[in-house]
Amino acid sequence: MNDFRRAFGQGAYAAPAGTMDASVDQGLRSYMLGVYNYMALAVALTGGVAFFVSQSPALLQALFSGPQAYLVMFAPLAFILVLSFGVNRLSAVATQALFWTFAAVMGLSLSTIFIAYASADITRVFFITSAMFAGLSLWGYTTKRDLTGMGSFLFMGLIGLIIASIVNIFLGSTMLEFVISAVGVLVFAGLTAYDTQKIKENYYVAQQSAEMMKKVSVMGALSLYLDFVNLFLMLLRLLSSRD
Repeated sequence: MNDFRRAFGQGAYAAPAGTMDASVDQGLRSYMLGVYNYMALAVALTGGVAFFVSQSPALLQALFSGPQAYLVMFAPLAFILVLSFGVNRLSAVATQALFWTFAAVMGLSLSTIFIAYASADITRVFFITSAMFAGLSLWGYTTKRDLTGMGSFLFMGLIGLIIASIVNIFLGSTMLEFVISAVGVLVFAGLTAYDTQKIKENYYVAQQSAEMMKKVSVMGALSLYLDFVNLFLMLLRLLSSRD
């Protein structure tokens, strides 16, 4: 995602004081609403696919028994890489199609949470995550503080989480899993605010063309989607017990 942000000149333009007239404010609100709509619909698509698959033992068996289980687990990463590094060569329509396909594939990989956790716990944590996400994103949108410096620190934390998670696949340590989840909540909470501010800033750059605006909206939604889903998963591990 950092390459995408650089490609669109994130932070290269700041609206001068006093230039935010009513038309710009309305355009920004419409743009942000579009980003949030994309993100919310993607979360709903992921949840719907995950729940549908979890209700079919035959599908679960087909997806998660054998080598294909690794394909299901890592397929979403392939979509993220294509979208992040190939967005400048993709059309707006192709970008949107890949985004929706990614959300559906993500649902396949997350279907096992309905087996591992009680439905009541999943519902409770989902609403907790939604409340946290809304508050953090609102703060990122309204704060006058520049969160750019926080980005490098959060990115380093994210890399550390990935490495620790890979290591714990082999160790199977419950203590390390707890630490990863606790740190993960902090990292993705910070990223929610950081990404929201950067998505807001990208609005001024994206006004160059309608095509760019559509692609920036989708990529912004992807950033917030990943923040929300990962925050949800970290909280689920912390606040729930496995069945």
